[in-house]
Amino acid sequence: MSTPLHIILVEPEIPPNTGNIARLCGCTGCTLHLVHPLGFDISEKQLRRAGLDYWQYLDIHHHQNWQEVREFIGTDNNWYGLSSKAKNSFWDAKYSAGDVLVFGPETRGLSIEILNDISPVTIPMRDDAPVRSLNLSNACSVAMFEALRQLKSLDL
Repeated sequence: MSTPLHIILVEPEIPPNTGNIARLCGCTGCTLHLVHPLGFDISEKQLRRAGLDYWQYLDIHHHQNWQEVREFIGTDNNWYGLSSKAKNSFWDAKYSAGDVLVFGPETRGLSIEILNDISPVTIPMRDDAPVRSLNLSNACSVAMFEALRQLKSLDL
């Protein structure tokens, strides 16, 4: 069965965020890609705890760098990079099966080089928001379920 979406975490730093996103992927059938270096050991207790015992249900791939994951997935689908710096809303994107959602490290987000290589989109927040962004696993949930809603790949 093909994946509804590819979820890419570029150099994730916080184990519980990655664990929560892994759990989301396990529940939705999305493929998870981790681009190294990771800011933690994949066997860390917090990571396992956040993902609970769902790891065996994941389609998970590890990549040594951005170029490797780009080559692995290919360019046949849309690539969307979630960034608080983007101007276009993720609500305006037209998602297709197999599309790619890319998320950057928690402390710095996606690099300008990666954003220039794909289509950057943002999750709108109020203009006077006192915080600069959502938590990574929350942002991933919001974006993933909007794309899945458009795809109607889950019976919600």
